[in-house]
Formats: sequence, structure tokens, C-alpha cells
Amino acid sequence: MTWFSFFLCFFAWFGIAPLMLIVRDELSLTKDQIGWTIIASVSVTIFARLLIGWLCDRIGPRLTYTGLLTLGAFPVMGIGLAQDFESFLMFRLAIGAIGAAFVITQYHTTVMFAPNVVGQANATSAGWGNLGGGVTQFVMPMIFSVFVIGFGFSEAAGWRLSMVVVGLAIFATGIAYYFWTKDAPDGNYAELRAKGMMPQKKTVTANYFEALKDSRVWVLFLIYGACFGIELTVNNVAALYFADYFDLGLVAAGLVAASFGLMNIFARTLGGIFGDNYGALWGLKGRAFWLFICLFCEGLALMLFSQMQVLFLAIPTLILFSLFTQMAEGATYSVVPFINKKSLGAVAGVVGAGGNAGAVAAGFLFKGTLDWSQAFLIIGIVVTIASFLAFFVRFSTRQEDEERANFAAANIQTIKAKADKANAELEAAINAVAAKRAEAEGEPAK
Repeated sequence: MTWFSFFLCFFAWFGIAPLMLIVRDELSLTKDQIGWTIIASVSVTIFARLLIGWLCDRIGPRLTYTGLLTLGAFPVMGIGLAQDFESFLMFRLAIGAIGAAFVITQYHTTVMFAPNVVGQANATSAGWGNLGGGVTQFVMPMIFSVFVIGFGFSEAAGWRLSMVVVGLAIFATGIAYYFWTKDAPDGNYAELRAKGMMPQKKTVTANYFEALKDSRVWVLFLIYGACFGIELTVNNVAALYFADYFDLGLVAAGLVAASFGLMNIFARTLGGIFGDNYGALWGLKGRAFWLFICLFCEGLALMLFSQMQVLFLAIPTLILFSLFTQMAEGATYSVVPFINKKSLGAVAGVVGAGGNAGAVAAGFLFKGTLDWSQAFLIIGIVVTIASFLAFFVRFSTRQEDEERANFAAANIQTIKAKADKANAELEAAINAVAAKRAEAEGEPAK
């Protein structure tokens, strides 16, 4: 439920991006105005993610996700009411709040999974969610075509009705989330607090501000801005970039742009898996070093992409850039669960907000007169430099030892569970053989 909910949120968040060719012509938007809509779509998410992290610690991920999905559906559907730049900008700003779904997704998976697999669990749930940013690039033009070609609506009505479909989908998912999930393996937060099994709400705020004092949280804030922030930016501009710079049509540009987001189906998971493996070999510092490798290669790949001038070279370099970008995201959230376990929501929220802060900063490069290929080159240089921040994510010897012990304990539990399952299967097989033998001999089975 959590990855699928995030998938739909990402789909809705960037649902309008592949239709911007139509919206731009209908509302007569300038390049500068399009730049402001890109900034608006990711700016409000910074504050939403900070708030959502705090809410997760207080009321649990189940109620938080339900509220975000049901309330977020209204601006998604409401953007169809926009008739000029100002109203379109306001709806684009409001839609950005559903991007906070990422924090709930990471929080919920962290609570549910053990330390030896939490990196790949977080990476997979987020990666399959981010996949929505790629799928929307080619599905939204198809939905638009159904309304325009299939039902005969005008293009102006087609893009508006397409967003209504998406809004209804996330509203229904919000209702399902309430009934089909629980906050933690042991139950919902309200029940656990009533039983004295977790801290009361009044301690949440104190832990939240304690986490904000940790410099590592802000280093990861910047690092996540250099990977997820760039992904958000590319999701917003890729279709227009390929349409304007490579002379592709609406559907073709959407399909090429989708290749960037579709890498999420496995790339982010790879980042989490290798993060867990580096953690198994070298502890928490191994996770931080793997993060450096991913981010450094992302910056180099983006600089290479910015220099591509023919389509058959631009597409593979875009995919290479996407691979390292999303692995860096997975690597980041293989580190996050170990920063402050008493205030997981605060850490997840602040780091997640960093992604959107990075997107806002990058967005300003696309609203002026600067050539977009030059904007990509500048961002690539900044990302490469930012990769060295990973060396400032350090852990004490005591925490390294504690987490190494927790990691080993989780592995032992996994081995024991597999052994119990194998024993049960062996016993069942022996009983089945005994029953068949007894039946063949005409005796009752023992």
C-alpha cells in the first residue's frame, strides 16, 4: 500500500508536466512563467515534508497518509479550473504538498523492516513510488488522447479532465490506506501508547528539535537535494527539453522523458541493496562511502548528458545519469534510519525536504535566459562537488558497535526463521510420505 500510494502521488504531482506543451499554448505561458511553475511545484513540498515527519511521529503513518491523500486530491482535480498563469501557478503550488508522501513512505517502511534489510526496503518502496514520475510521462498523454480523440473533447477540456481522473484515483487510495494498513508490526500508535509500549505525544516535539541539532541531518539535507532534487527538476523539464531541443512531438517527448523515471523500478533498489551490503562489510561508514560513490558518478553523468546534441546519444546518457541519481537516493535512505531512531520522522522529513530545496534551487536555472543544456552542466558540476559531503556523515564507535550487533541479531532472526520454515516443510513432507505408505499397506497413518 505504501509504495503504491506514493506511486499515485508522484503520478499526480507530475501529471501536468507531460501536458505542458498543450497548457503552454492554451494559457500563452512564457519561458519565465513555466520556470515559476516548476519552482512552485516543488517549493511548498519543503514545508510539507517537515510537517509530515512530525505528524508521523505523533499520530502514525496510517492516519497521516490518509489525510494527505484525501486532501491532496482536491488541488489535483482543481487545476482544471485554471484559466490564466496566476491561477495555474496557485494550483501547481498546492499540488506540491502531496510530494510529502515520500516521508510517510520511508517512515512506514523503516518501522516495518529490520536493520539488515531496511536499506533495500526503503529504496524499493521509494523507487517504485518514484516510478510514477516516469509512468506519468507517457500515460498522461494517452489519457489526454482518449478524451480528445476517443470522446471528442477539445484539447482545453482534455488536459483538465485527465487531471480529474488522477485526483479521483488518489482520493480512493487514501480511503483504502485507512482500512488496509497499520502503523507498526505490533499495531497502531494509539493502541501502543495506551499500552505504554511507545513514548507519549508530548515527547515527540522535544525529540524533533533534538534531531534538528544534529549536523549530519543537514549534511544529508544537502546531499538529498543533489540527487532527489535533480530528479524532480528533470521530471518537470524533460518532456519540454526533448521537444524543444530535439524536435520531438508530445507523445514521443513523453516516452523519452519517461525513460528517466522508469529506471526507478530497479535503480533505487540497487542503491539500497548495495548500501546494506556495504553496511554488512564496513558498518555505518560503509553506507556513507557508498553514498559518495553514487553521488560522484551522478554528477559526472549529468555533465556528460548536458553535452549531448543528437538523440541517439542523449537517451543512453540520460539513462546512465538516471541510474546513478536514483542509486544515490536509495543510498541516502539506507543511512537515514541510523541517524536518530528516537525521532525518525524528523530526520526523514528534514532530509526529504532537502530534495525539494535542491529542486527549487535548480529550478531557477530554467526560468531565465540561460540555455537549458548549460543549466544541466552547471548542476552536474555542483552535484560532483556535493558528493564529498558524504564524508561528513560520521558515526561514533559506540553507535557503530551497537548497529553491528543489531545487524547481526537481525541476520540471526532471519536464519532462524528460514530454518523453522525448512523444518516445518520437512516435517510435512515426512508426514505425507508416511500417510501414503500407510495407505498403500492398508494401515492407519501414524
